[in-house]
Amino acid sequence: MKRTDKQNYSRRNWIQLMALTNTGLLLPTSLISCADKNSGKSKTSETNTILLISGWQDVNIGDIAHTPGLLHVLETFLPDTEIILWKRSRSTEVEKLLHQNFPKVKIIHGGVDDKHNVDSPEVLAAFDKADLMLHGSGPSIVARAHLKAWAKHSDKPFGIFGTTIQHINDDLAQLLKKASFIYTRETQSLEILKEHGINNDHITFAPDATFFLNLKNDNKANTFLKEHGLDEKKFICAIPRLRYTPYHEIRKVNWSESKIKDLEETNERFKEVDHAKLRQAMIAWVRETGNKVLVCPEMTYQVDIMDELLIDPLPEDVKPFVVKRGYWMPDEAASVYNKAHTILSFECHSPIMALATGTPSFYLRQPEDTIKGQMYYDLGFKDWVFEIEETTGEQITNTLRSVWSDYEAAKQKVAASMNKVGDIYKKSTAVIESILEQRS
Repeated sequence: MKRTDKQNYSRRNWIQLMALTNTGLLLPTSLISCADKNSGKSKTSETNTILLISGWQDVNIGDIAHTPGLLHVLETFLPDTEIILWKRSRSTEVEKLLHQNFPKVKIIHGGVDDKHNVDSPEVLAAFDKADLMLHGSGPSIVARAHLKAWAKHSDKPFGIFGTTIQHINDDLAQLLKKASFIYTRETQSLEILKEHGINNDHITFAPDATFFLNLKNDNKANTFLKEHGLDEKKFICAIPRLRYTPYHEIRKVNWSESKIKDLEETNERFKEVDHAKLRQAMIAWVRETGNKVLVCPEMTYQVDIMDELLIDPLPEDVKPFVVKRGYWMPDEAASVYNKAHTILSFECHSPIMALATGTPSFYLRQPEDTIKGQMYYDLGFKDWVFEIEETTGEQITNTLRSVWSDYEAAKQKVAASMNKVGDIYKKSTAVIESILEQRS
């Protein structure tokens, strides 16, 4: 989707709202409670404000991309609405990227304690100012505590946009029943909601917001491509993935030794059999087209497994045609994917980022990678989803051959499904707009 010209926001004056911070009169954390539902300031402007909670982690360009994707949805279809981003994770590099591309969006941080009180006057000010809270795309209701803090503080509405909801306990069910709308990023979550008696007129499918990512860094991408002799539409991208992400090697996690042992054993058991199928397609591409392959990561840990799983086992005549890329930001990745011929990925979101630029993409789906992959079927990409335990390397290779044999047809397929995505977002945001108008 092209960036629209109609993207101006009417910003309110934050000076009064941030008086607590500016005067240094910061309340102790234990006293900053959201309990008083009548403490919010009255509305003084016709501009509506959405408080978006998003930004779950920054070691995965797919997770990073959720946020700018949804910001672009909001600025496109709700151009006169002010957005405040309550970002869960902290990253100077990611926040610089967001500021550069969405300069009118204010980014705030703040935690929530076990009693659903917030520890930041800045967040409290946003609670008072915002007309609606929106939970961004993600693997689950990641910000459950944040939504509960909002509900404790005010009677104002909240909703969920483009999220997988695979597991529901009684506590989560009670929260979801209070939502004004729930948009799941695939249709399987809708069935799970129904099974738990959660339904209203505004529970429906709206794809992961990464489908609307519009970030680019053509300068950085073009420099890399030129340095490595990667010509436009004459290289494919290959992205590896272990069955389970080894988060215990990335950050502190509360996992038992037995869980880590099971995870590592599963990864070890499947890593070769999975990636051999992708390598078969890489080999055919190089030998039959004479073109190159870029092996690149979606997550930080994948930089360390590229050689073992995708490069070292290749035949000697193929290796000179393979290029590696270290971890990167989603803007550069999107620019590279735009220039690539086709993306072949075990990760879910790099293909989405590529499809958003018009590039054909294959998702090699591992059974451990949750129900989120259903969204590819929901949007008409079933021919490009390969359930890896039911797929041979030859099937992947033959489909790749069909794409390079009739590339225009493949691009038209992408365009048709992406138009469907835009239509869904338009309808979804119309509901949000109507809720905001009721509060005006």
